[in-house]
Amino acid sequence: MKTLSHPFRYLASLLVLVSLLTASCGSKEGKVEGVNMLYGTTSKVWKTDKELDATGDKVKQTDAQEDERITFFANGQYNMTSPAGAVNGKYDFDQAGKKITMTPDGAAQSNTFDVVTLTDDKLTLKSGAGAELRLEKE
Repeated sequence: MKTLSHPFRYLASLLVLVSLLTASCGSKEGKVEGVNMLYGTTSKVWKTDKELDATGDKVKQTDAQEDERITFFANGQYNMTSPAGAVNGKYDFDQAGKKITMTPDGAAQSNTFDVVTLTDDKLTLKSGAGAELRLEKE
């Protein structure tokens, strides 16, 4: 798989995170469980369920966005893949603050998202601008 250049890593990170924000719906919405729900026993793959813009309207996913995946590992690493390439990095989950910070390898800047929902099969991330990415376990 081809590695993306720096500007594309940032864009890919944002796309995957937006995808993550849209995947969580159902009766467990708003529940944030333990960090192990993020990565399971060693790793867990998440795929986009739904994306909402800052006004709460559903964003139509492209075929490429539907093929995006993010894997969180128990060791604090993550990997995002899409038809355009892959991005690796590190994450830090603040369960008490309900925030996740993701830093792509080689990037000087990180991205922080509110964790709205985290259960065994649902993950919803919210950007500072209010967009949500709802993810579901693959």
